[in-house]
Amino acid sequence: MKKQRTHRHLDEREKLRQFRELDDAFAQALREMEVDTFEQRLEALMAEYAQTSENVTRLLHTLQALGRIA
Repeated sequence: MKKQRTHRHLDEREKLRQFRELDDAFAQALREMEVDTFEQRLEALMAEYAQTSENVTRLLHTLQALGRIA
């Protein structure tokens, strides 16, 4: 009986490990999608407002220096 409990406990731990791996992979995929979406939106805004990457970089550095972004 004890052997069954140990085996069941190991199976549950394995299922939990697999779930964590799946969860991590899913979270990573979402982050990558967010990055792609962000890049697309940023490029569209830059085109709409006729801003170069240098201007955007300067703006981001200024905002960072002012403590507005991390």
